[in-house]
Amino acid sequence: MKPLIVLAHGAGAGQTHPFMQAWAAHLRTFAHVVPFEYAYMERPGRRPPDRLPRLLIRHREVVDEAVAAHPGVPLVLVGKSMGSRVGCHLATALGGAVRGLVCLGYPLKGRTTLRDAVLRELTTPVLFVQGTRDPLCPLDLLAEVRPTMQAPSELHVVDGGDHSLMLRKRDLKAAGTTQDAVDAVAMQAVRDWVTALIGG
Repeated sequence: MKPLIVLAHGAGAGQTHPFMQAWAAHLRTFAHVVPFEYAYMERPGRRPPDRLPRLLIRHREVVDEAVAAHPGVPLVLVGKSMGSRVGCHLATALGGAVRGLVCLGYPLKGRTTLRDAVLRELTTPVLFVQGTRDPLCPLDLLAEVRPTMQAPSELHVVDGGDHSLMLRKRDLKAAGTTQDAVDAVAMQAVRDWVTALIGG
């Protein structure tokens, strides 16, 4: 059975961003995909993200509508950065209704604190996809958090990747690869994890 994936964007760019478009296209190769925009993206001009409670309301509305349209289909939440953090909070509220979480660049470091409390509360299996150059989620800090989590977690590392999993041109050249090839490996890792999780 194909899973149902609700796909959430990050703080700075919505579903029209090439990153989100590429991931949506890949996820559609094996899942029913429902991308959505948080409400603040509809405001004109500079659009700072809403606070967490409002983000959660919108995210849950989309999930409820998607589940109603796909009854009995395993639900997986996939999010970029902020969208992954909101997804983690929603999964703690929905419990077993969410089969898994995929965090593309989880924003572990806030301005003054670590955003680790929700990770410790999670019971939903989670896959972190993280770049080694991501300043918002240093892998040494994530390595300290993961053993304290209740939920099973796995990590796919994008060597040289930044917060958007992008490598520098010089690093791509040195490795003899391309960004498309790096992205394909990460995307396959997500597909393999989700497929194993739902038993597909």
